[in-house]
This record gives sequence, structure tokens and C-alpha cells, in this order.
Amino acid sequence: MSMAGGPGGPGGGGRGMASMPGADERRLAPGQRADVGRILRLFTLYRGTLLVVLVLIALAAATGVVSPFLVREVVDVALPDQRLDLLAWCVAGMIAVTAISSVLGVLQSLLSTRVGQAIMHDLRVAVFSHLQRMGLGFFTRTRTGEVQSRIFNDIGSMQAVVTSVVTQIVSASAGIVMAVVAMLAMDWRLTLFSVITVPLAVWMNRRVGLRRRAITRIQQETAADLSASIQESLSVSGILLGTTMGRTDALTAHFTGLSGRLAELGLSSTTAGRWQMALYSTLMSVIPSLTYLLGGYLLFGHVPGVTIGTLVAFIALQSGLFPQINSLLRVATQVNSSFALFTRVFEYLDAPVTITQREDATALEPSAVRGEVRLEHVAFRYPDEDADGAPDTDAADGADGPTTPDLDPEDPSFTLHGIDLTVPAGTHTALVGATGSGKTTTGYLMARLYDPTLGAVTLDGHDLRDLTLRSVSDCIGVVTQETYLLHASIADNLRFAAPDASDEELERSCRIAQIHDHIASLPEGYGTTVGERGYRFSGGEKQRLALARTILRDPPVLLLDEATSALDVRTEQAMSGALAALSRGRTTISIAHRLSTIRDADQIVVLEKGRIVERGTFEELLAHDGPFSELVRRDASLPF
Repeated sequence: MSMAGGPGGPGGGGRGMASMPGADERRLAPGQRADVGRILRLFTLYRGTLLVVLVLIALAAATGVVSPFLVREVVDVALPDQRLDLLAWCVAGMIAVTAISSVLGVLQSLLSTRVGQAIMHDLRVAVFSHLQRMGLGFFTRTRTGEVQSRIFNDIGSMQAVVTSVVTQIVSASAGIVMAVVAMLAMDWRLTLFSVITVPLAVWMNRRVGLRRRAITRIQQETAADLSASIQESLSVSGILLGTTMGRTDALTAHFTGLSGRLAELGLSSTTAGRWQMALYSTLMSVIPSLTYLLGGYLLFGHVPGVTIGTLVAFIALQSGLFPQINSLLRVATQVNSSFALFTRVFEYLDAPVTITQREDATALEPSAVRGEVRLEHVAFRYPDEDADGAPDTDAADGADGPTTPDLDPEDPSFTLHGIDLTVPAGTHTALVGATGSGKTTTGYLMARLYDPTLGAVTLDGHDLRDLTLRSVSDCIGVVTQETYLLHASIADNLRFAAPDASDEELERSCRIAQIHDHIASLPEGYGTTVGERGYRFSGGEKQRLALARTILRDPPVLLLDEATSALDVRTEQAMSGALAALSRGRTTISIAHRLSTIRDADQIVVLEKGRIVERGTFEELLAHDGPFSELVRRDASLPF
């Protein structure tokens, strides 16, 4: 059984191409509500730049209301009195206002875009960094395409909002305030008439925003399904599976359905509320015409303060006010509908990290580690999720200490029940058992991919939960049956484990893993690109590369989960000898199905239904004629 997940691991409920039609992704965490306050807190680090932007906005808004007053001077004084000097000054002022507004707009746009892009970067890094610390269980139940969709599609769709939303809101608000103040200074009656439709616009805008938010949520979920479908179907594994199973037409039909659904949602999102907003736009277009009528009535009635210049200037202010109101309403709708995007991203950021590092964690130097591994009264059950997506709190409590009184290790929901095991430093211990016996889960706990629900796992007497995460990974090297190679050169794949490794060290590790001769025979040698997931190499070659990568790290504890399962018998025998030499002075723990690989183990531990039922050497267990003897009789890799 591979540590990559299986019937005995957490991966049994994972999604794949077989489960694609209509299956909804399980919620990860309740997620903090994406309210305005939390969105605004994203801008906290850039307060200084935003302050400059706000000053520019205020200056632009103040500058924008100067021109109508100059127009009034032209109409009421300069033209009737034929004052060429005043007319020239007013025209120069209008030109200066336009130039200043343009410069302020460019500066504002540059600064706001810089802040927006920085926030986008922060969000992407925050999500990626948080996901790096998520437990293995998160990834066994979450599609890779779903993760990619939230990082790229959701955050990418938020870009317009984050880049310009704050400045647009402030700019429109400042423009509205300045325009209304200037209009009030001219005539309060005309001003009141101009803003009479604003409450109706706000009400309609809120209804449209809520409708678009619901559509956007479904739209992004569908986009995630589409991304997952592409990632699963168009990978090397997906193409092989679809072709060999004759499912290419079905996959195309499924993709077509998702794409069509996404197109329909895009249309719905774009057209939602268009009739309501068209009605309001019509009203706003009619208001200036009616303002002339009201202004003429006041002018003909010789109302004090109302002149032809006042009316012309007021219409100019009005023509600037209504676009600002439209802009503010449009941004409000955009923000409202974008709440679904923020909620999806915050959902990942709020997903609980199950494997954490304590503030006072101890950092061990691998060179100083003897390599004794112990499991002390360990019981474990995989964390479940309730209907709301919250983790199983009872199981999570076990991560805080060796015992949790309200949990029963004999509970059938547990995968392991009261395991006590000591792996002496420098020895070879093998874990064997039938499928579902718990040996892979035991390996998970030894590598701290999970924390025990009850009990403790220790390295040289240190509880793994008391060590830094880096110490655990440096001291315990893991090689799994399902190897993963990067789409890069052989050398780059090896140096992923040790970036500073020399060419000589790469060659040494590959010689031990019995893969150097094959690499040397390739035209590009260690510069050969392995292909996606290493598909240019056979299963055995990939396993040997993965083993060489771990050997390069030189960990004091080596955990092998069926690491030689894909090797032929001859290569396996050669590599077993190399591993035996490598294991001298090193603690080695093997999780094995092929019992021929563990003949020389110092200790063989037999697991059955999450319990240790036998332990001893190969000969001792064979002589005992117990569960191990039954496993031997079933194992075709043994010659007897």
C-alpha cells in the first residue's frame, strides 16, 4: 500500500474522472464572512501609498468643480460686459483645470494599480503558503484543479476589484460630495431636484448586486469544475485512462456541458439587472432636460440668485455628478458580486492547518540524531468533516498532547488501536500486513504527515510535535511507492532535495540507487528532462530516481513505503545490497508487501486491523506459524 493514499488511507474518498458528473466539492471550512472590513484590511500594508492616492483624489475632485464656476463667469459677466481680459482668464483657467485633472488622474492610476497588484501578489502568496502547511488529508479529498482554480481564476477575477475599487469608490464619493456642495452653493432647489432619484438607484443597485453575487458563486464553482476537468483529462494519466477505457467521447461531452453551463452563467451575470439599470439610466438622462424646465421657471419668476449663467453652470455640474453616481453604483455592484470570490479565497485561508509547529519547537541537527523511533500507546483515526466542513474536533484535540481522556482507542472508527513500538537506532524494522491493516497509516504518523489522535510518536525521545517541521523532514526521509518527479531535468529533480549538491554527490546517490548507468547512457545524461510526472521513465527507473533523491539528503531515518515494488527481481536484489550498505548506522523502516525484501530485517512487525499481532525476525515469525506465516504462503515473491 502506498503512502500516497489508498483504502487504508485518507484518499479513499478522493475525486477523480470517474466521479466527475455533478459531484460537489466538500466544503473545506466555514470560512470567515467576506465583509467589507476584511476586504479593506487587505490594504493595511499600503496605507502610506493609499494616503497619497486619497490626496490626489481630493485634489482632482476639487479641481473638477472649478470649471462650472468659470463657465458662470463667462456667461453672466465676461460675455454680456464684453470683457476680453476676464474671458481670457476664464478660458485659461478651464484649460489649466483640464491639464491638472489629467496629470492627477495618471498619478492616481499608477499608484492605485501598483497597490492593487501588490495585494494580488500578497493574496496569491498567502493562499499558496497556507496550502503548503495543510495536512495530507486536505489534498486527498480536494481536486488539484479546484486548488488551481481558486489561486488563478478566483484571485484573477478579483484583480479589477482590488486594483481600482477603493480609489474608484473614494474618487466617485469625493466627486459627488464636491459636486453637491457646489450645486448647493448655486441653488438648493435645483440640487434637491437633481438627487431625488438617488434612493431609488441605491435600492435597485442592492438588489442587482445580491443577484450577481449568487450567480458569481455558481460561476466560479463551475469554472473550478472546468479547470479540474482539464487538469484530470488532459494530463498524461488522464489521456491514457480516457483512451484505454474508450471514454474520450464521454470526457468531451462532459467538458462541453461544463463549458456551456459556464457560458450561460456568464450571460446571466452580465445581463442581471440590466432592465432595472436601464430604467434608472433613462431617468438620469431625463433629469437634465427637466432641470432646464425648472430652472427656466425659477428664472422667469425672478427668483434671487438664479441667472442664465447659474443654470448653464448647474447643468455642467449635473453632467459631472450623474456619471460619478453611476460609477459609484457600478463599483458597488461589482464589489457585491465579488464577495463570492473573496469568500472562496478566504475559505482556503481560513481552512484549519492540522499539522502545526509550536512556538518553542526544538530544532534537531540531523548529524546529532541517533534515529530511535518510538510509538507510545498510539491510536489514530482520520479526521472527518461534518456537514459544514469543519474538521473532527475530537480527533484534532489529540494533536495537543499524548492523551485525550474522552476518546476510546478501541472505537471502531480508529484506524490504529494502542500501538506500542520501538525502532532501535541504526536497525531495520519492517511493517507488514494485509491491505487495510494500518501499516501505511503508521508510516504517515512516523513522518508526521498526521498527528496521533492518542499517544505520541518520538524521535530520540522527542515528541515529533515538539520538533520543528523542518527538523522532522530533515531527519526522516520518505520514499513512497507512487513517486512524483517534476517536469524538469534529472539533475533538477535530484537537487530538489539538496539544492547545493555537487555533481559528484548526485552521481554517488544515483550509483547507490542503481540508476547511474542508465542515466549515463542517455544522450543528455543528468540534463535529460524526465517529462510530466516522469513519464519518460519506467516505473522502476522512477522509483530509483526517487530513492536517489532521498539518499542525497542523507537523513538519519529512512522510511521506505514499497520503494522497490516496481523493480525487477535482479535490480531489486542489487539495490537491496546497496541499501543494506547505505543503512549501516541509519534507522530504516520498510513498509512492504513483497516479503522477499525484508528477509534481513532486524525486526518485523505484523499489523492486523490496526493492532500489532506479531513481532520478531523473519525466521522467528516463520517458525511461530502465525499471521506472518500465512502472509508468506500468499507471497509469490518468495521461493517457498
